[in-house]
Amino acid sequence: MNPIPAEPTGGLVERLTAALPQTQCTRCGYPDCQTYAEAIAEGRAEINQCPPGGAEGVRRLAALTGRPALPLSPEHGLEAPRQLAVIDEDWCIGCTLCIKACPADCIVGAPKQMHLIVAAQCTGCELCIPACPVDCISLVNASGEATGWSAWSAPQADEALQRYRFRQQRIERDKRENDARLQAKAEAKLADLPAASQITDPALLDRKRAMIEAALARARAKRGEA
Repeated sequence: MNPIPAEPTGGLVERLTAALPQTQCTRCGYPDCQTYAEAIAEGRAEINQCPPGGAEGVRRLAALTGRPALPLSPEHGLEAPRQLAVIDEDWCIGCTLCIKACPADCIVGAPKQMHLIVAAQCTGCELCIPACPVDCISLVNASGEATGWSAWSAPQADEALQRYRFRQQRIERDKRENDARLQAKAEAKLADLPAASQITDPALLDRKRAMIEAALARARAKRGEA
């Protein structure tokens, strides 16, 4: 496998990403569709590792890369009808683990409340299945006999990609906000450590102060790198 030098890598990655169904199912062996597209562009992955795209998906990737179309890799899964995840409300315990696992943010619910999958937004990625601790999520056929791109459309893929990107941005934003809260809390404690701590031994207080200062320095350095 070799990268395709006919155009800038960034442009090729965008085109390859657009040719993938955006289920973000990870069956290709990569964490999301764009990472798989990057691996293809760099010659690190074959074009036949996406079961949701099926044979038509392989043909699309072959046309973009100039590589020969290959049979779908059985190691990564089989082409099949698109699946829809359904939650059994009688068994759902409201643990929210499926919500955290869903790459399309199509599961709604609150802790200790029954969750619901928005059918129109479900990509059939199946990632919620192993996340559920009580096995209350099942899969049903959502496309009849249609498989691959015949069971999916470009508008659906575009919407799934936008939802996935929004989710990634939200996760990163929440992480930044949480880090900022923890840093503010540490700085407030450091400003008057004797009052904020039950420790009275000066040597132990100095040791704790040094630990907090080191942690804050690491956090600032990490934020600077980001």
